[in-house]
Amino acid sequence: MTSPADELRTAAELLREAAGNATPGPWRPHDTWLDHGGHTATVLTDRPDLNATELVAWLPTMSSNPWDETRNAWRNAGWMALMDPGVGLALADWLDAEAAHRNAVDVGQPMPGREHALAVARQINGGAP
Repeated sequence: MTSPADELRTAAELLREAAGNATPGPWRPHDTWLDHGGHTATVLTDRPDLNATELVAWLPTMSSNPWDETRNAWRNAGWMALMDPGVGLALADWLDAEAAHRNAVDVGQPMPGREHALAVARQINGGAP
């Protein structure tokens, strides 16, 4: 049986791996005009190391209206930009801190007020223990 501390550490490892493989942030949503006509939602990052703006994600929905809030592509772009690799690394640190705390106390006991980290870890790990 996997302990809650192990679940937390596993989720932290998954987050660190994914964040390490992603384009560095911060990310930002952008309304991009395509030469063949239409607007589409994208996620960009400014890369000082490259002196350039880099495309992180393109959501293939086109609209004749800029930043078309009636289409989920723009909302999804905003969500993706908010959850850039820096957020993933901060979440990983939080999950590791919670795992360390669980190791310092009786792991067999419920921990009221501290179950949020475990709920996040279980979502990252693909569900319930």
